[in-house]
Amino acid sequence: MSIKSDRWIRRMATEHGMIEPFVDGQVRDGAISYGVSSYGYDMRVADEFQIFTNVLSAVVDPKKFDNRSLVAFQGDVCIVPPNSFALARSVEYFRIPRNVLTICVGKSTYARCGIITNVTPFEPEWEGHVTLEISNTTPLPARIYANEGICQVLFFEADDDDNCEVSYADKKGKYQKQRGVTLPRL
Repeated sequence: MSIKSDRWIRRMATEHGMIEPFVDGQVRDGAISYGVSSYGYDMRVADEFQIFTNVLSAVVDPKKFDNRSLVAFQGDVCIVPPNSFALARSVEYFRIPRNVLTICVGKSTYARCGIITNVTPFEPEWEGHVTLEISNTTPLPARIYANEGICQVLFFEADDDDNCEVSYADKKGKYQKQRGVTLPRL
């Protein structure tokens, strides 16, 4: 496997629709940067959030998720409470080729503020909006800016003729073609 450069990302996005909408270059002016970078793509967070709350004393259970543990919010700035967590989604819709795997890492601007963004790898032939897990590890409220950068996607391509035997599409993954913030499924 090899990490892919900005030239490869541009070609895959423009010729194969791997990232839509695609921002060719880094947008920085007054924003947390997003768009294609040297060896990755800085994705944006959309303005749709689900913020965890304990108001109704729901229990978080990945096998039987209770929607009462979340409060929906839509807006340009989401405030994540201290030591709390929110779900969001990417602005971009991704279509990952069969011979590619991605890893996402947080943006340093948020990390330096105690904001951790977790995203599981995009498996070969997965497609959809990315559900983002945003943790505020601080004892203070934290702002998340919609339509700005939230994390960087790194693309790894398999060596020639070394495609996976079973892709995410082949196994009919439960998060295939997700749109919007997607809650846990069993």
